This record gives sequence, structure tokens and C-alpha cells, in this order.
Amino acid sequence: MLKKMNIFQRIFYAFCGEGKARKLRTSIFCILASMVFGGIILLLLGKNPIVAYKSLLQGAGILPKIKYPGRKNQLTDILNLLDYTTPMVFASLAVAVALKCGLFNICVSGTMIFTGILATTLVGYSNLDPFVARILVVIIGIVGGGLLGALIGWLKYRFNMNEVIVSIMLNYIINYIASFVINSRYADPISRESVEIGQNARLTLMNFEAMGLKMNISLLFPFAILVVFLIDFLMKRTKLGFELKSVGTSPLASKYAGMNVKRTMILSMVISGALAGLAGVAYYLGTYGSIQPRVLPALGFDAIAVALLGFITPIGCFFASILVMIFQCGTSYLSSRLGVLREIASLITSILLLFSACAVYFNQKADSYHNKFLMEDKSDE
Repeated sequence: MLKKMNIFQRIFYAFCGEGKARKLRTSIFCILASMVFGGIILLLLGKNPIVAYKSLLQGAGILPKIKYPGRKNQLTDILNLLDYTTPMVFASLAVAVALKCGLFNICVSGTMIFTGILATTLVGYSNLDPFVARILVVIIGIVGGGLLGALIGWLKYRFNMNEVIVSIMLNYIINYIASFVINSRYADPISRESVEIGQNARLTLMNFEAMGLKMNISLLFPFAILVVFLIDFLMKRTKLGFELKSVGTSPLASKYAGMNVKRTMILSMVISGALAGLAGVAYYLGTYGSIQPRVLPALGFDAIAVALLGFITPIGCFFASILVMIFQCGTSYLSSRLGVLREIASLITSILLLFSACAVYFNQKADSYHNKFLMEDKSDE
């Protein structure tokens, strides 16, 4: 079969073809392809791609920088990377759970704003004990996001409304309501964002002093790892997980087998919404501490490509989130080190996300190659 392929088809099939660890190889192919295209852009700008990618890793904390500012080192950069990664892990899991059930939750950004503004107004400006306040913030993220997901699932179940259209409309509705609340009561007169929340409710320890360093430590990152394994267990070891995957594969066959398809769809959106809600509180009450009005977080949309890069598996989403955030966190250092516009540096991340979104297509293409040349081999016999 390989003899009938040209050199490009052989390289592609070696990565994305049949065999063990196919999904991992396909993801690696997407990453390498995006880096090649990014390298071509850098060459056209007269920059060395090797130096550029090294700077990218240095900016994210994977490699040590040449010089650090006071009370900072590689450890503080890694902790910053984990802080930025935490909401992406939750958001990509939210997309993955819905996709497993054949639904497309594009309301991740809206859910993030919804739980962010809810937790900010209810707890963010309170004087509660830090332990109690942070627990309440997490609960608000789970419950608020779950209720919003339940609404989308119920509208799909009760009126057969397309979840994509419902999600898009909710994004706009939530965004404008949150903007009204911020601008009318909580706007900072200087930044025009919401007033920064108190440290007692913040899910990131900002400028935490230890070992002579100032660190930003995400309190939710260990919880994010736990959630990854819980969702993985749910999908692989429970009846609900089997039903989610079955409904996502064939709703008619699942209904014929006696499964409650409509209930399963609603439950999948509840879980997806709860995960998106956790992403919201990790993003707004963790990493940033305030909300910019009338701006949907791009992270909620990037999570779609991240979930596809991880082949909508929990473990895959976790590692894909880290990879994408390495690219995003390293762009500032890359821009300053090589003297290129930050937009050009961000373009490399966009190319990676573009190829990530094509991961499923690459798998299908590999299947078509396999079937085509296999049939030709049989006809020759």
C-alpha cells in the first residue's frame, strides 16, 4: 500500500495512519505542521525560527531566560503558565464533554462571564473568611454554569432548538447584561473594568512570597487535574459516560437500545456548563481579578480548537491546554527578544489553533488513504 503513495502521502500516513497511539501522532503532526508554517513566516520576516521558538519556550518558563527581574526566576514563570492554563483546562473539557454527546457548546465564553460576574458581585467584594469565600466562588462557578448548561439542554430537548444558535444568542445576552451591571455599579473609573476583587475571594495567590521570590500560585490547578481524571473516569467507567458516547455516535440507535436520549443530552450540557463555569471563576476571579465589559473572552473559543487537538479526551485536553498556553504565554518575550510585533508572535499561536481544528479532518483523510490504497491492493490481487 505504501508503495503507491508519494513522499508527502507517506509522511502524512506515518503520522496519522493506522496503528497504536494514532491520536497522539496526529496531534504531533498538527503541532509540527503549525511550527513549519510559523517558521516560514518568521523566515520571510528575516528572523531565525530556531531562536524564535527557543524564545517562545523561555517566555513560557519551559527554558530559562537570559536574565530575570527582581525576585523572579524560571519557577515563577512556570507557576504563571499553570495559572493561565487552569481556565483553559476547564474550558476545553467543557467543549469535549458536549462534543462527546454530539452537541456543540459554543456558550463557553458566555458561561465564563455569567459565573464570573455572579461570583464577583456575590462574593468578590465581601469580607468573608478566605477559605469560605473561595469555596463559595467554586460552588457558584459549578452551580451557575450547570444551570446555564441545563437551560441550553432543556431548550434543545423541549423545543428542538439548535444548541449552537441558542449558545450564540446567550453569549450576547449575558455579555450585555454583565456590561450593564459593571458600568452601572462596579466600574473602575481608571481602567473602566470592574473593580478588582478582594484577595480573600481570589483563586490565585498574587505575589505570594516564598524562598525570596514573588509568585502567582493558582489554587485551582490541582483541582483541575482532579477534574480531568474524574471526567476521564466518567467517560470510560460509568453508565452515564457510555450513554454520552453512544448518543453522540448515534441518537437513533441509542434510543432503540432503551436509552433516554433527551435526558442524556441535558445532563451532558449540565456537566459542560459546570466545567465552563469553573473556567469562568478561574479566569475572572483567579488569573485576572476583574472583568472587562463588552468583551467575550477569546479563551472560550480557543478551547474548541484545544479540545479537538486533544481529540476530545480529558487527558488529551489537559496536555493540549498546556501546549497552547505555552505558545500564548511566550509571545510577549518572543516579541521583545526578536523585535517583531506582538501580533506576528500571536499569529504563530493562531496557526497552531487552526491546525488543531483540522485534527479530525486529518484523521478522516488518513482513513480515506487507507481505504483507497487498500482497495487498490486487493484489486491488484
